[in-house]
Amino acid sequence: MVSGGTLGGGARVTEPLGAVPDDVLKLAQRVLAQACDKDLSIATAESCTGGLLASLLTDVEGASHAFERGYVVYSKQAKCELLGIAPEVVERCNAVTREVAEAMASGALAGSHADIALGITGFAGPGAPDDEPGLVHLACATRAGHRAHRECHFGDVGRGEVRSGALRVALEMMGDGLRVSDPPTP
Repeated sequence: MVSGGTLGGGARVTEPLGAVPDDVLKLAQRVLAQACDKDLSIATAESCTGGLLASLLTDVEGASHAFERGYVVYSKQAKCELLGIAPEVVERCNAVTREVAEAMASGALAGSHADIALGITGFAGPGAPDDEPGLVHLACATRAGHRAHRECHFGDVGRGEVRSGALRVALEMMGDGLRVSDPPTP
């Protein structure tokens, strides 16, 4: 199947993943270098990026050991089952909110041996009539107690651009979290 080809049920691939921008690749290298220097490990919980952040973090030769694990939790059910988010939180707040992004980061941290976790949830493209294309919530949590949230409005710029922008922000947030985290004590 090629770009724009039709899948079963009328679904179409409208924007296959393109090349990762150079600045994003350099950010990933920097984040992994920070993690390695401090002997810290990373976990991710991704929805709208579909595992792209985890993939990027395992692509860097010689540093991918800093990546502990990743969760791809695209559906509400997966967010609840794999990250321990209470279903009523997802239903009450909607899946694309600060509360859910923070719960995703906390759930990834709790369900792993990682020292820092990043949660991403958003609308990479058009969704339901009330969904804002390009709205992404990101949250970072560390074992040292650092918590951060960013709400991004990338706009209706296409799935690829939204996902690249989300990767950039996620890596910046992880870099900030790693700067304030101390190495584990033996």
